[in-house]
Amino acid sequence: MKTRVGIIGATGYTGLELLRLLLRHPEVEITALTSQKYAGLPIEGVFPSLMNQFSLKCEELSFERIAEKVDFVFTAVPHKTAMETVPPFYERGKKVVDLSADFRFKDAAVYEKWYQKHTATELLPESVFGLPELHRSVIKKTKIVGNPGCYPTGALLGLIPLVKKNLISLENIIVDSKSGVSGAGRDVVLDSLFCEVNEGVKAYKIFEHRHTPEIEQELSQLVGRKMDVTFVPHLIPMDRGILSTLYVRLTKKMKTEEVLDLFVDAYRGEPFVRIYPKGKLPNTRNVKGSNYCDIGVVSGGDGRMVIVTAIDNLVKGASGQAVQNMNIMLGFPETMGLEVVPLSP
Repeated sequence: MKTRVGIIGATGYTGLELLRLLLRHPEVEITALTSQKYAGLPIEGVFPSLMNQFSLKCEELSFERIAEKVDFVFTAVPHKTAMETVPPFYERGKKVVDLSADFRFKDAAVYEKWYQKHTATELLPESVFGLPELHRSVIKKTKIVGNPGCYPTGALLGLIPLVKKNLISLENIIVDSKSGVSGAGRDVVLDSLFCEVNEGVKAYKIFEHRHTPEIEQELSQLVGRKMDVTFVPHLIPMDRGILSTLYVRLTKKMKTEEVLDLFVDAYRGEPFVRIYPKGKLPNTRNVKGSNYCDIGVVSGGDGRMVIVTAIDNLVKGASGQAVQNMNIMLGFPETMGLEVVPLSP
């Protein structure tokens, strides 16, 4: 029998990506979709790309009604809404992957500093930060996964091998990331309109971006002390993708080949991390539509090191990683439903 899956907040970009991926997953059946705005409409009426593929109607959220229809839940709703939505499903014995920030943090004070008051703090010890390459063993056992943000996913995967081996200075780590506009969501926002974004590139929310504490939380846990990073996000005029350029200083001189060997060893067996050979660097077009994180490195030979990572912000940066986490939580092969070839021409 297939696992029955519900998507709470199914009509945003991450909801559509979940549908695209889950519809090809052989072990799940989508049995419930919620949308406050489009309740009563078939999902193919909201997303014509699903025409003749899937026509389940969206409905308003009723915990009792939805819980009867599903075994597993994805919550693709905004921050604050998620902390009100996840507990009723958890209490009814459902496993949940939450795509908001509400269950990514262990320290409620950190969450409240960057977001708002948390009203489900009792569940924070139960939740796991859902980066499989770092927390796979505990993801297997949990009932709540806080799916990582898109920027932290690319940044952390580029830093973890070096941080684990104490090979970089923990001071002055710089994360320079550039994201497509879909990262801002599907709501109409002035700064995301075509005329505001096209033919321009801009930095935004320097020292204020809410993904900063996610990066710092995970790195701090790795080294056992508080870490700070300089994170500078940029908005670029494309639909999807994130390219992160990470600037670090090695604690000893290493050649590019040596660092590449380290990354290959660190991610050996990881199905969705691809390490580029010397002289090659990632491009967002080569991960578009896929769950891959591509990584390239260049050593300056004098202690300077640059790591470049590329992900699709809607897949490995959101819905694809959410499906990957579901697979781990339910004991399915981790790649199931995610064997998607990138859309690059």
